[in-house]
Amino acid sequence: MSEVPPSVVIMTATIAEVGPFDLHVPDDVLDDLRGRLERGRLLPDSPRKPASGMTGGYLRELVDTWIDWDWRAREAWLNDHPQFIVQIDDAAVHFAHLQSARADAPALLVMHGWPHTFALQLDFADRLPDFDVVVASLPGFGFSTPYGGGPMSEKRLAATMHALMTDVLGYERYVTYGEDVTANVSDLIAARYPENVAGIVATHAHFPTGDEREALTDPAERAFFDDLAARHGPDGAYGHVQATRPDTLAAALNDSPVGLLAWIAEKLVEWSDTPAGDPQAVERRISRDRILTEAMIYWVTQSIGSSFRPYYEGADQPDPIPPTSAPAAVFIQRHEAGYPESLARRHYLDLRSFDRLDEGGHFTVGEVPDEMAQRVREFVDTLS
Repeated sequence: MSEVPPSVVIMTATIAEVGPFDLHVPDDVLDDLRGRLERGRLLPDSPRKPASGMTGGYLRELVDTWIDWDWRAREAWLNDHPQFIVQIDDAAVHFAHLQSARADAPALLVMHGWPHTFALQLDFADRLPDFDVVVASLPGFGFSTPYGGGPMSEKRLAATMHALMTDVLGYERYVTYGEDVTANVSDLIAARYPENVAGIVATHAHFPTGDEREALTDPAERAFFDDLAARHGPDGAYGHVQATRPDTLAAALNDSPVGLLAWIAEKLVEWSDTPAGDPQAVERRISRDRILTEAMIYWVTQSIGSSFRPYYEGADQPDPIPPTSAPAAVFIQRHEAGYPESLARRHYLDLRSFDRLDEGGHFTVGEVPDEMAQRVREFVDTLS
């Protein structure tokens, strides 16, 4: 296992005092947004349009709702969740901290990926009143500032999130969970800090690196990654653009709320567990209020550009992650339904549970919060 560069060793980092965070978007920002939406130049679907998670008709519905949407009610809902901000190294890290009335409540770290934010995971946190739940915003996403210098690597993110749980909040032991970008971060936390990680829950189970995949010999494992590679061709253009022209794309999305909404909502549709070809069906999993909340957070923080940083800095081409001996529960979400159990057993050396979810896609805890809260609770009960 390679060492963390000295510049990102969090144990010696400067950690400032935790401060409360209360969200209030100024009226003039809301007025400007409404005006831009009203002046939006939306297009109909193009002739012979390629299949995607967005249509001109559904985008028009979302925009019309956003124009008259009661943001203040949603803002109040967000503020009902205690939130804080703390300086760790050169990033101001925002997080929600839902503390249980139980003195012996287990601690759970919940991390989002792209394009969702901490807000999409709060419904899940609300269903765990017997836990201390920390829902963190990654540096450069939403209300967390980007790292001021140096790379945004998975190792650095793991160190930052671990520092938040231990040095800032004082938890000696905690359970970790990540989605999308933070699936590897969660794996790294479990591998690098085994003395502090009581367990790991994964719905985006460990992926070998590209070189490791080339060395696979199991037919089922090779077939799974061959299928992913085949889908990546038509479905992976967003990542290529974010990795190669991040600032050009960000300039457009940061200036146009319609464009921003289309870019984010398309992925919420495509990656959630909903029927293909029916974008409105996403709202069975992720309500319209929640979709607009995601877009609103990116809009008011102007963080869409910094959210691309893991793509162009190469976090999607990660270093190998060593296996972890932390107790693990793996629940395969529908977006990766064919993930082979053999891969999980090689990486999670103390695999307590392996199951395939009947419902729930890429945004698993946001899509099926009741199901996942119950599964997490049952897993953590085995750790005591």
